[in-house]
Amino acid sequence: MRTRPHRRQFAVLAVMCLLAGVLVVVGTGPAAAGPTKPMAENVIVMIADGWGFDHDVAGSYYAEGAAERRPWNRFPTDLAMSTYMGYDEGDDCHGWGYNPTDAWADFNYVKECYTDSAAAATAMSTGVKTYNGAIGVDMTEQPVPHVLELAEDMGKATGVITSVEWTHATPAGFAAHNVSRNNYAEIGQEMVYDSAVDVVMGAGHPWYDADGQYKTTPNTFKYVGGEDTWNDLVAGTAGGDANGDGADDPWVLIETRTEFQALATGPTPTRVLGTAQVYQTLQKNRSGDGYADPYIVPLIESVPTLEEMTKAALNILDDDPDGFFLMIEGGAIDWASHGNESGRMIEEELDFAASVNAVVDWVQRNSNWGETLLVVTADHETGYLNGPGSDPTWMPVVNNGAGVLPGMEWHSGDHTNSPVPFFAKGDAARMFKAYADEYDPVYGKYLDNTEMANVLFRTLDPS
Repeated sequence: MRTRPHRRQFAVLAVMCLLAGVLVVVGTGPAAAGPTKPMAENVIVMIADGWGFDHDVAGSYYAEGAAERRPWNRFPTDLAMSTYMGYDEGDDCHGWGYNPTDAWADFNYVKECYTDSAAAATAMSTGVKTYNGAIGVDMTEQPVPHVLELAEDMGKATGVITSVEWTHATPAGFAAHNVSRNNYAEIGQEMVYDSAVDVVMGAGHPWYDADGQYKTTPNTFKYVGGEDTWNDLVAGTAGGDANGDGADDPWVLIETRTEFQALATGPTPTRVLGTAQVYQTLQKNRSGDGYADPYIVPLIESVPTLEEMTKAALNILDDDPDGFFLMIEGGAIDWASHGNESGRMIEEELDFAASVNAVVDWVQRNSNWGETLLVVTADHETGYLNGPGSDPTWMPVVNNGAGVLPGMEWHSGDHTNSPVPFFAKGDAARMFKAYADEYDPVYGKYLDNTEMANVLFRTLDPS
């Protein structure tokens, strides 16, 4: 068993307090005594950034020629999740919540009072609502513990991977604490030096452009923790004491697609930081017409896919006999949706779906649904995607057959306050249903993103 000293003194007490609150909500009487062992040895959270119900439908139409043909559509827990940001005193924004009656009475209701990825990731990972831009801190800018940190305290391996910069809001929201998501270098330094995380993977390479081409003059180093941090990573000297033996545990830096692919099987290092040789996104920001149909602009062959990163991360983390926690983000669904780039949104959505398939396959081959919990959801919806002819009414996305771009229409270039899909599989997944005590006439029962964190905490430590 590997031991993991917690990196922050506040965390242990805070987790205990949070868990105590969770137990009051989840269990009473005999149920409160509950089991003392984890309800799942492995917890995998997959977040499609910017993904809404119509993104899901559009991806399914393109991939399968029919709706509800994706791997998550067969999961036993099929809900919706609200995503609104934290309360800001002095500014009443729709009552600081989501009201389905108002939402379906006014086409423009969901265009206001939306969360950003930082606040959403913090809510999902800590159970605490906060302000937009916050990374693992509450409304008073005080750090709050992540579910990843609880996993570390329990001796589990941990990881965060993404299709955008690995210091971006969602991975940072699960692995760091900072008053602003824009403090990329500080966030990177915390993840590299003051962290027990075992796997970090994503984009943001300082020496490669958006097409995966080497540059003689670097981009900013901020997405990799600053220039000094990057040089330490290259030299193999970056990393704090992750395993508690009193010695530094340096990261093994990987960069090429071949290196990512090689880690999918066989022996692996225990601590890997993968920075793909591309700038901000794996594929979304590549040159060419961003509004073209999917794959008309060839993909960058030298860059790993999110699916390949997923397979590598699983192969590294599953060496820990105590299990692991892994967050996987399809981050560029959001980026494409901001630009209303339908073709590239579909590309990113399909890469995310392939990653989900890889996780399901790993569970079925190497684990089981009794010991592994898988969650597939989003942090928020982006682009207000509907079918053609929407506004002031709502129209469905049009199925034009497999391999053909569906008929769809964007109504925003920003986030919305719409509920997002929420799917879960594994024995522990049933607990989410107990929290889904709100009802939307279109999306059905829904829980809040803070309640997702509550279940994850209890899954790991039900005592």
